[in-house]
Amino acid sequence: MSTSTPTNAPPPDASTTAPATTAAAPARPRWIEHWDPEDPTFWESTGRHVARRNLIWSIFAEHLGFSVWLLWSIVVVQMGATATGAPGPAGFALTLDQQLWLVAVPSGVGAFLRLPYTFAVPLFGGRNWTVVSALLLVIPCGLLAWAVGDPTTSYATLLVVAAFAGFGGGNFASSMTNISFFYPEREKGWALGLNAAGGNIGVAVVQKLAPVVITLGGGVALARAGLFYIPLVIVAAVCAFLFMDNLAAAKSDPGAVAAAARRGQTWIMSFLYIGTFGSFIGYSAAFPALIKAPKVFDNPEFALAWGFLGALVGSLARPLGGRLSDRLGGARVTAFSFALMTVGAVGALYSVQQKVFGLFVTSFLVLFVATGLGNGSTFRMIPAIFRRLALDAGGTADEVLRSKREAAGAIGISSAVGAFGGFVVPIAYAQSNKHLGSIVPALRFYVVFFVVMLAITWFCYLRKGSRMAKAGV
Repeated sequence: MSTSTPTNAPPPDASTTAPATTAAAPARPRWIEHWDPEDPTFWESTGRHVARRNLIWSIFAEHLGFSVWLLWSIVVVQMGATATGAPGPAGFALTLDQQLWLVAVPSGVGAFLRLPYTFAVPLFGGRNWTVVSALLLVIPCGLLAWAVGDPTTSYATLLVVAAFAGFGGGNFASSMTNISFFYPEREKGWALGLNAAGGNIGVAVVQKLAPVVITLGGGVALARAGLFYIPLVIVAAVCAFLFMDNLAAAKSDPGAVAAAARRGQTWIMSFLYIGTFGSFIGYSAAFPALIKAPKVFDNPEFALAWGFLGALVGSLARPLGGRLSDRLGGARVTAFSFALMTVGAVGALYSVQQKVFGLFVTSFLVLFVATGLGNGSTFRMIPAIFRRLALDAGGTADEVLRSKREAAGAIGISSAVGAFGGFVVPIAYAQSNKHLGSIVPALRFYVVFFVVMLAITWFCYLRKGSRMAKAGV
C-alpha cells in the first residue's frame, strides 16, 4: 500500500492502492498517492465517494471564507450617516463613498491572495491548506469585533482592519484548485459549480444573518458579527483535518502554472471572469449600500432585510451554469449570461434615472442570476480549453496530465484577476457618485462593458470556423 489509512479515516476506500512501482513509497497520513478519476472502474468503486466527501467539507470551509470576506458589506450599512448627516445607530457617520471603499478593500486583498492560495494546494496539500486557511479567518473576525466596537475608531484603521477580511477571498482559489483534481472531466462543471455555489452562498447567508446577530436583544452591537463566526471557522478547520485528503497528483508544478500564464487563453478567460465573478462579488458588496444610500433610494430597512437576495440567486445559479455547460458547452452559456447581464444593466440604469425602486431590485436580481450562470460556465470552459490544447499537441498521457495542471493554474490566475472586479465595481460607483453626483455614469459603463464581453466570447469561442468552436468549448 502506498498510503496509510489513519485511525480517524473513513472506510478503506478513502485511500487507494498504488501501482506496484510505487509500493515502496513511504506512507503519509491522509495523502492519496494514486488517483485516476478518468478510469470508470476506479471512479465508481472508490473515486466518487472520496471526491464527494472532500467536496462537502471544502464547500463548508469555503462558505465561511466567503461569509467573512463579505462581512463588511452588511456591517457598513449600520455605519452610514443618516440622511441629515448624523451618526447612525452604531455611532458611525460614514459617507456612501467611505462605505463603498470599506467593502471594496477586502475584495482587492482577496483577489491578490488568490494566486498564492492557488500555489498553496500543490505545496502543502488540499486538506492541509484548508485547515490553515480556515484558521486564518479568526484574524479578520477578531479584528472586526475590536474595531467596530468603538465609534471613535479612525477611518484609516477601519480600512486596515477591513483589508484582513481578504483572507476569506483567497479561500476560493485554493478550494477550486483542489476540487478540480478530484473529479473527472465529464463531471467537473457540476462539481466546480457546486463547490463555488456553496462558497458564494456564504455572501447571502452573512448578509441575511449578520443583521439579526448584531441587533439581537435590541440596539446595535456590530462586534457580534465578527465574534459569531470565530467558533464556526474553528469547526471548519477541525472537520477539514479529520475528513479531507491530500492528493499527490496535485503536486507542485510551477512550470505548468507559468505555462498557463503564457497562454493567451488564460488571459482571455481571466478577462471574461472579471465580467462574471467580478460583477457578482462587486455587486454583492455594493448592493445593500446602494439601496440604503440617501442619493439613490434611501431604504435602509430593505437593505438590511433583503439585501441578501442578489447574492442568494447568483449563488444558486452558479451550479446551474456548470450543469448547462456540461450539456450545451460553456461558451454558449457564457454568451447567454453576458446578454442577460446587458439586459439587467439597462434596467438598472433606467430605474435609477426614473427612481423606480421595484425595477431597480428586479434588474439587479437579473444581473445576479446572469453572473451566477456565467461563473459556472466560465470555470467549465477552462478545463475544456486546456484539454483541447493538449489534444492539439498530440494528446499523449503526459500532455493530458500537464493540461490538467495548467488548467488548475489558469483557474487560480483567472479567479485572482476576476476577483479584482469585486474591488473595481464598488470603487466605480463611489467615484461616479463622488465626482459626477450619481451612479448613473457607472451603470452606463457597465452596459457597454457587458456588450464587449459578449462580443469577445462570440469571437473567441463561438465564431464559426474558430478552433475552440469546433472543439465545442
